[in-house]
Amino acid sequence: MGLYSHLYVKVVVVSKVPLPNYRFDLDDKRPQREVTLHPGLQSRVDDYLGEYLSQKSGSIENFQDMAFSRSSSSGSIATDEGLFEQPDPLPHSKAAMENIIWRRSLQLRSQQQFWQESPEGRKMLEFRRSLPAYKEKDALLMAISQNQVVIISGQTGCGKTTQIPQFILESEIESVRGAQCSIICTQPRRISAISVSERVAAERGEILGETVGYKVRLEGMKGRDTHLLFCTTGILLRRLLVDRNLKGVTHVIVDEIHERGMNEDFLLIVLKDLLPSRPELRLILMSATLDAELFSSFFGGAPMVHIPGFTYPVQTHFLENILEMTGYMLTPDNQIDDYGQEKMWKMNKQAPRKRKSQIASAVEDALRAADFMEYSSQTQESLSCWNPDCIGFNLIEYLLCNICEKERPGAVLVFMTGWDDISSLKEKLQAHPILGDTSRVLLLACHGSMASSEQRLIFDKPEDGVRKIVLATNIAETSITINDVVFVIDCGKAKETSYDALNNTPCLLPSWISKVSAQQRRGRAGRVRPGECYHLYPRCVYDAFAEYQLPEILRTPLQSLCLQIKSLKLGSISEFLSRALQSPEILAVQNAIEYLKIIGALDEKENLTVLGRHLTILPVEPKLGKMLILGAIFNCLDPILTVVAGLSVRDPFLTPLDKKDLAEAAKAQFSRDYSDHLALVRAYEGWKDAERDLGGYDYCWKNFLSAQSMKAIDSLRREFCSLLKDTGLIDSNSYTCNTWSYDEHLVRAVICYGLYPGICSVVHNEKSFSLKTMEDGPVLLYSNSVNTRESKIPYPWLVFNEKIKVNSVFLRDSTAVSDSVLLLFGGSILKGDTVGHLKMLGGYFEFFMKPDIAEMYQSLRRELEELIQNKLLNPRISIHTHHELLSAVRLLISEDPCHGRFVFNRQVLQSSKPSVTETPPALVSRTESGPGGDNSKSQLQTLLTRAGYAAPTYKTKQLKNNQFRAAVEFNGMQIMGQPCNNKKQAEKDAASEALEWLLGGTQRGHDHIENMSMLLKKSKRDHC
Repeated sequence: MGLYSHLYVKVVVVSKVPLPNYRFDLDDKRPQREVTLHPGLQSRVDDYLGEYLSQKSGSIENFQDMAFSRSSSSGSIATDEGLFEQPDPLPHSKAAMENIIWRRSLQLRSQQQFWQESPEGRKMLEFRRSLPAYKEKDALLMAISQNQVVIISGQTGCGKTTQIPQFILESEIESVRGAQCSIICTQPRRISAISVSERVAAERGEILGETVGYKVRLEGMKGRDTHLLFCTTGILLRRLLVDRNLKGVTHVIVDEIHERGMNEDFLLIVLKDLLPSRPELRLILMSATLDAELFSSFFGGAPMVHIPGFTYPVQTHFLENILEMTGYMLTPDNQIDDYGQEKMWKMNKQAPRKRKSQIASAVEDALRAADFMEYSSQTQESLSCWNPDCIGFNLIEYLLCNICEKERPGAVLVFMTGWDDISSLKEKLQAHPILGDTSRVLLLACHGSMASSEQRLIFDKPEDGVRKIVLATNIAETSITINDVVFVIDCGKAKETSYDALNNTPCLLPSWISKVSAQQRRGRAGRVRPGECYHLYPRCVYDAFAEYQLPEILRTPLQSLCLQIKSLKLGSISEFLSRALQSPEILAVQNAIEYLKIIGALDEKENLTVLGRHLTILPVEPKLGKMLILGAIFNCLDPILTVVAGLSVRDPFLTPLDKKDLAEAAKAQFSRDYSDHLALVRAYEGWKDAERDLGGYDYCWKNFLSAQSMKAIDSLRREFCSLLKDTGLIDSNSYTCNTWSYDEHLVRAVICYGLYPGICSVVHNEKSFSLKTMEDGPVLLYSNSVNTRESKIPYPWLVFNEKIKVNSVFLRDSTAVSDSVLLLFGGSILKGDTVGHLKMLGGYFEFFMKPDIAEMYQSLRRELEELIQNKLLNPRISIHTHHELLSAVRLLISEDPCHGRFVFNRQVLQSSKPSVTETPPALVSRTESGPGGDNSKSQLQTLLTRAGYAAPTYKTKQLKNNQFRAAVEFNGMQIMGQPCNNKKQAEKDAASEALEWLLGGTQRGHDHIENMSMLLKKSKRDHC
């Protein structure tokens, strides 16, 4: 049997299952912080707090009126702005209603017949009949009428996306059921929903918004008579929040299902559960390429229909063919891609190195086995030095120039991995004498973060004599059709998130696409005429591709998905996800649930808290939603809107080619307080001022900022503001919700509140500082952070937005915070084993201070959380009635000088009988007793699971005095707890005793190592 082992400082752990890279419980140098405050500051804070508590005590009756339950929220919260209009009130008479529906259905049929018989309608019908999908119309309609679920696959160009929704609508209208027909067709992307709806409306001779409409986030065209609605998958999921049965909907079409996005997989589970209670509802799954049998099996053997596609012949050129026919020579130097952003880091990454990247390793065997003997010696030499890590900017430029000068007319579609590649290549091409000549070339970009109006430009036909070149991500693989594309250049890669559940770390790296994706890209060239496709990788590499991409649900963190599951009241998260097409890893689900408990979105029983219910209506990550909510409550909303919007789009700070020093200097002018987030706020405010004087573009040019990102931030700010108004947390008076926007200390605290538990310690040495997180141990800052250029940071902590693993773990977008900010706005606080000893994040962070200072922090924290909770339950409460409390908090976080120090391996004297003393109820509905959840039982289970042991079991006996006593068993050992009043508490106490034994109490010296060694010796004997 294979065993895994890992050395953690001085302890070797051996396990049957993989082990994480870092265990904080085995790190004798994890952060322990001695906190000090100037007596004068403490006295002033105590005065404010004492006055507040005195006033509160005098008006306790008012507070009792707002008493709340800590368990879960059952109140209702407004959803998206007018997202789903309620139908008009029905007439009292059923007969009258039926008569109205009948007359409206007749009217729809008459309008449809009039269009079909008109010259324009006949011409359009003639075009539609030429599509392969039209030839299968009767068979498709028969299958849909006779089966509740139908799975349709159709090759590129068959017309399924535009025709099948029309077939259903036309059939219902012709059968005089048009007024009762309601079809929802989901698309994975905004641009698809908009462009397809426009096309279908045009084919029906209508203005968009009549019988055909679309709805994407905060944008749409639909009316009372819309019977075919194209929308993103997220929009349908949000409708399910308020309408679990999809009342009135007759058909749901889920298009491009092969992409296996997380929302699509989630939607399929929800719809599968809905179908038995809605036998008249029809579900149609469609895709250009589909693992049809997998979906058919998921829906109990649903019938499959295949539509033969029609595409013009596409001549395919792999890298060896391209090199042979053009004579282009690859060298180690001309493959290095010049990036405007993070140029040195990206260029160094492409340089040859001993340790191969994931991209190179994936195709190493295929390249070694390949035979290129039929090609010229020059081609063989080029292939021998081909660098899989490079995109190939120079080769792309060469091919584009060759196409523009020698090939027939037609647009070119270039598939890139992400915005960095697109913007850098676009900048390079614009400097080319031919490709940058706007009289000859129209150069466009297509990326998911672009505004809809900018995305639409790719469909426009250029002037005669001008060749259109579109640089796009995999957004252009399916659904959208750029009619004049004749040439495709495929880099063979896409940026894909992977998730290491064991170390709870996401990785965002380019990866090879699948064979299906390569075929889709190739097919884009043959939609309207014969085309050509240039694959910038050898044929042997294509043969080594996986057939399909790994589903998103298996490779990304699941926090937002788990929150959606609870918002739809779908029961246990783990049980629900076990019913997915392909279930995610159990540890990934546990990590997501644990995270939602830590931030206070879920309570001990995995129910939504009041905060959790508010988070479900904000279309951002939970941590960003939490930041928005507190910014609204504390009346510092404007800068927080900018921070959240900025973290939701690509980085607006640019580093153009050969101007890195100037760009860094420009960014530095916005930073003077060790915060990437506050630098972003100042950059946006400057841009907004410049925009008022029509100088926005000049401002961006001078300060190396992306004008597009700034506009996206501006748009998202308005969207978030609208959603917060729906919750009632803010009103239309912008002054009120920005009373304290000038207070950067308070803004810093709100950022900490949102980004926690994304926090690391800052420990200084002689020349620099080191950073450490609970899950990763030592980490580094991302190269574009303002804090990277600092040799000293006068704060003990950094909160960060995300961590990305490349070779090491890097933190992105950080803000330095003080001890007081972390203690008041971080996680819930647990009392330690002695007075003046506080713990946070399961004991990873330990704070030591004078007992009266510890009591002050706990009291402030308790009152602060009660205020936030009351405000969430009753948004109309005026925060200014808590003036003394807020004055105490603002004074403390603004004047904390961070004069404490880090200590390591500090011994805490332990009483003979450990006692567990919890702080009063906190906003986060759990006691953070460890890395594994909301109590000692879940902590013990997570600790044992991560160490490679089976889950513990409990045996409980009732004693003669009617108390209960439990024993916990694991790894052949039994540990007994103390008598308790109920069975549940007895099991928790036994788990606490086990944890005390495993971790050596609060000791971090010889005894701790000895205890773990005993356990490991026994583990080794068991494994042998």
